[in-house]
Amino acid sequence: MSSAKIEDKFSALELARAAALEDAPAPQQVGELVSISYDEAEDSEEARIATYLFEANLTGYRGWRWAVTVSKVDKKSIATLCDVVVLPGPDALVPPKWIPYRDRLQPGDVGVGDIVPSSLDDTRLTTGEAALPADEELDPGLAFELGLGRTRVLSIEGRDQAAKRWHDGERGPNSPMAQMAPKPCNSCGFFIPIAGSMRSAFGACANAISPEDGRVVSAAHGCGAHSEATF
Repeated sequence: MSSAKIEDKFSALELARAAALEDAPAPQQVGELVSISYDEAEDSEEARIATYLFEANLTGYRGWRWAVTVSKVDKKSIATLCDVVVLPGPDALVPPKWIPYRDRLQPGDVGVGDIVPSSLDDTRLTTGEAALPADEELDPGLAFELGLGRTRVLSIEGRDQAAKRWHDGERGPNSPMAQMAPKPCNSCGFFIPIAGSMRSAFGACANAISPEDGRVVSAAHGCGAHSEATF
């Protein structure tokens, strides 16, 4: 829309453009007037704040606009400058929504020397005295009193998330490897059940020739290196 067709109730277009030009590194970076908006007064004639939007011809800021805000004490007063900023328009190129670092981490992202602190509100963890009895070698209450317990342990939510991740992953019962295996891991002599409440569902593989050696596998997983496999 041409600036000539936009009603300027504050008669402050030149003031707003001059303010944008003063802020801009170069005059050509302030383009045409895009719109003028007023505060939400019930009667538009009583508006006391107006924002003038100009095209921002800035490298790397496609679709952004100079936003110059002015105000008036009353209808008869002269508008004065409030602030000048650059804001994204409806078609502006903007960065993606911020995702906290801890939420962006994927399995395998943590390398040698990397430190990834857990947050105090991590729902996967709970206090040591709240540990499931089946997951600890000592009674949680006694261990806490003796100072032998861990500060935090897996919560039920954290345990369930791990179980689902392991079950649904490459070492679960539905992986291509498991589907072609002669027998499941829980009947293999190289299968070492893990301790704790997930003993019946998961264990570690101790077969040197298995692709899963040294890894946690589902009891229903399997591979061709099963101890009882026959030709």
